[in-house]
Amino acid sequence: MVIGIDASRAFLRNRTGIEEYAYQVISHLRDPLKDERVILYVQEGRGPDFELPASWQVRTLRSPRFWTHIRLSIEMLLHRPDVLFVPAHTIPFIHPGRSVVTVHGLEYECSPESYSSWDRLYMRAVIRFSCRVAETVIAVSENTKRDLMSLYGVTEGKIRVVYEGKPEEESHVKSHTSHIETRERGTKNEIENKESEIEKPYLLFVGRIEERKNVRRIVEAFDILKKRNGIPHRLVLVGKPGYGYEDVKNAIEASDFQDEIIEKGYVCEEEKGSLLRNADVFVFPSLYEGFGLPVVEAQAVGIPVVTSDSSSLPEIGGDGALYADPLSVESIALRIGEVLSEPAVRSAIIKKGETNADRFDWGVCADEIAALIRR
Repeated sequence: MVIGIDASRAFLRNRTGIEEYAYQVISHLRDPLKDERVILYVQEGRGPDFELPASWQVRTLRSPRFWTHIRLSIEMLLHRPDVLFVPAHTIPFIHPGRSVVTVHGLEYECSPESYSSWDRLYMRAVIRFSCRVAETVIAVSENTKRDLMSLYGVTEGKIRVVYEGKPEEESHVKSHTSHIETRERGTKNEIENKESEIEKPYLLFVGRIEERKNVRRIVEAFDILKKRNGIPHRLVLVGKPGYGYEDVKNAIEASDFQDEIIEKGYVCEEEKGSLLRNADVFVFPSLYEGFGLPVVEAQAVGIPVVTSDSSSLPEIGGDGALYADPLSVESIALRIGEVLSEPAVRSAIIKKGETNADRFDWGVCADEIAALIRR
């Protein structure tokens, strides 16, 4: 059997959510699919930074625009594999009779104010198409499965829920070694210098700085905590700007404590890990998440989490987080204050969070996906 995998999102220089998912899944599929003939389709200038099994190969497809729907479609027409796995929700127009696709969430439907009109139309079109033509649709949570059924009419028998994994410290660092040694990472001293700029204590958010992630309300809750509770903390925001960033920037500039709000932008995995481990609270009151991997990442390193009581987040965070109404600044501030002022609550949340994070494993995720591909 010939298995094709769309790896176009997996080997980007600066990976975020879906890109990291693609990278981790493909990396971990090497074991369960080691004896299969696998073709990784990549864009020009991208490729894996890990060793491939002998029966695997990388095929570079060159295209200045519309890589998936034109260039990958042409490849499917000329050299069609027996099955195509797409880890990032967009099956090409021309595809094998058997295709497996992962849908990460319907954020644009459930939080439409967080997306441009064009983005909503595009995502709706491509994901509806992918769900219609796929043999199997992988949902990353039960919440996403329910959304697919209720909003797009995907039959329950077509959907399989496969959870993502938590960071694996040793393999994760190893997988990024080549990047550390190149222009992307900088030297160890440079990373340490960047980290030393953040004085503890601080509250931490990691994700795209945008409307959907609710960063504006994080800033407003931080103001409340500084004024009412007198907390000594800084607020550290890690991530690239996204849709609605201007509103976040305006909120920061309007804050009486803007000098204590630090925007770090995109950081490498090593620096992100250090920032997580040294934070007092991880704050993630997103308006909607298909999975919410940052919650699991924070729990895995023993940091108490305050997140939203909606979408997939209670499912993923389990009893190892405190939940706030994402539309209420007061609720967010109250929950953060609870973690900071009540040691027993903090200790319990950390312990339960670490236990909860053990539910998620990239190896298990890849094994389940491999079984669906082979089926």
